[in-house]
Amino acid sequence: MSKARLVITAVTVEKRSVSEVARTYGVARSWIYTLLARYEEEGEAAFEPRSRRPRTSPAAISQDTVELIIRLRKELSGQGLDAGPHTIAWHLRHHHQVTVSAATISRYLTRQGLVVPEPKKRPKSSYIRFQAEQPNERWQSDFIHWHLADGTEVEIVSWLDDHSRYALSVTAHPVTTGQVTLATFRATCEKYGIPASTLTDNGNVYTTRLAGGRCGRNGLEHEPRALGVTQKNGRPGHPQTQGKVERFQQTLKNG
Repeated sequence: MSKARLVITAVTVEKRSVSEVARTYGVARSWIYTLLARYEEEGEAAFEPRSRRPRTSPAAISQDTVELIIRLRKELSGQGLDAGPHTIAWHLRHHHQVTVSAATISRYLTRQGLVVPEPKKRPKSSYIRFQAEQPNERWQSDFIHWHLADGTEVEIVSWLDDHSRYALSVTAHPVTTGQVTLATFRATCEKYGIPASTLTDNGNVYTTRLAGGRCGRNGLEHEPRALGVTQKNGRPGHPQTQGKVERFQQTLKNG
């Protein structure tokens, strides 16, 4: 039941005052009077919600332009030529001196039923794999806070191979410091070899580049540099860059 029906019924059938109904339903008294006037004029049609579409659309293209877009679509398709939005936009601009964006053209073609929807078609972006092509090409690392079964609070440092998503190292420590992180990196290198690059967030245990110049490079910045390892850091506030290790840590927590 719509709120308009509830409000009108409360005033006209239950004979409650406008002020009381306004307080009960949290609406303005002026809106109730508008509904009552609409009810007297239209009857039960006033119960139905009104369209929120704006009364005017100054930026909308003209009907003549819409018809021109449809005609171009049909003509180009009939000639066996490309009839996509970008091609139609080019013809509009060069042959008819009308500038319409490809997105607008696509929207109107869809409204006219001239675009066959393919909901099962994978978007091209889904074919892009943001992963290293070879093992040891890039390692991702991060740490999380956790409580052991006896209640002891620890921090778990993980190193993950970006290519295979294999957990190279998962170790727990009372607190994660720069020295702890450096030690886990060295131990992982001894076991699996030296990676070509690392990818982490901007935590101070990984980099001091956002510390405002208060201190020099930490151990994990000096060590990879000495070994010829490229150190990469994600954009601040954007953990999706380190998505693989973030997902691994979620699995670790939920397991």
